[in-house]
Amino acid sequence: MYDLHRLRILRELKRLGTLAAVAEAMSYSPSSISQQLAQLESEVGVRLLEPVGRRVQLTFQAEILVRHTDVLMEELERAEAEIAASLSEVTGTVRIAYFQSAALALVPTAIARMHMKHPGLRIEGDELEPELALPALTSRKLDVAIAEEYPDIPESRPAELEQVELFRDELFLAYPATLNITKKTNVLKSLSTQPWAMEPDGSASRRWSIAVCRKAGFDPDIRFTSSDLLIHARLVAAGLAAAFLPNLVLSALPPTEGVQILSLTPKPQTRRIFVTFRRGADQHPAVLCTLETLVETAATLGLT
Repeated sequence: MYDLHRLRILRELKRLGTLAAVAEAMSYSPSSISQQLAQLESEVGVRLLEPVGRRVQLTFQAEILVRHTDVLMEELERAEAEIAASLSEVTGTVRIAYFQSAALALVPTAIARMHMKHPGLRIEGDELEPELALPALTSRKLDVAIAEEYPDIPESRPAELEQVELFRDELFLAYPATLNITKKTNVLKSLSTQPWAMEPDGSASRRWSIAVCRKAGFDPDIRFTSSDLLIHARLVAAGLAAAFLPNLVLSALPPTEGVQILSLTPKPQTRRIFVTFRRGADQHPAVLCTLETLVETAATLGLT
């Protein structure tokens, strides 16, 4: 009988690519990971890894094991869910990840509702961008993640994850009112010489924002970088920059003088907000409660 923990390590190596990344993800030392994989090779009786330069890659037999491990992990998710569903109350812990604007407008209300419905359920939250939340979800450090996807910037989704769309969040152009730009002009093009505030390099938001500006005929002069969209809003209000701001952020702010907000033309742009979870986990009462409450809350707040 093969050791399930060691099979999980092999599966993580397939997903992450290096022993060091697996060690970091699973909170072990690289030497411990190597020992576990060596023991698994001994159990299976065939070579599972082969060196390629300074790295290792999975052999054909290791790939077979990973495929079967995927099935085992999904079935274990279902078993855990069925056992939890057999209990009279929803208890335990559910770990949720969310990005900033969802935390501002959606998450607190949803968590408050969950506490009211299931006082025995412990809810833990962590602010993480999707590029960090999804790997944490597959490695079982999280149970549910609220994530975003920008127009024409598709994100890769691990095969073991499923998702439910919550709503579409419109993206607006925000700029200082002191610029006195007439709305009859191409406003975005008129901002080509202005400073911009954007999210960090490599983020989906940054890639989308630059693509929109380039489509309008210019490369933005990015003077301010922050993953905090409230800072972007403050910079616009202070007359220091233009920015793209989602409705979730605007709805969480009090009316701000000195800021002009416009829909993007000729077609409004929206990012997709969704909740994702491991396949088979959606029948676990704690996860199911989280999914249902997020959908209900989004509808109640008028976000759908």
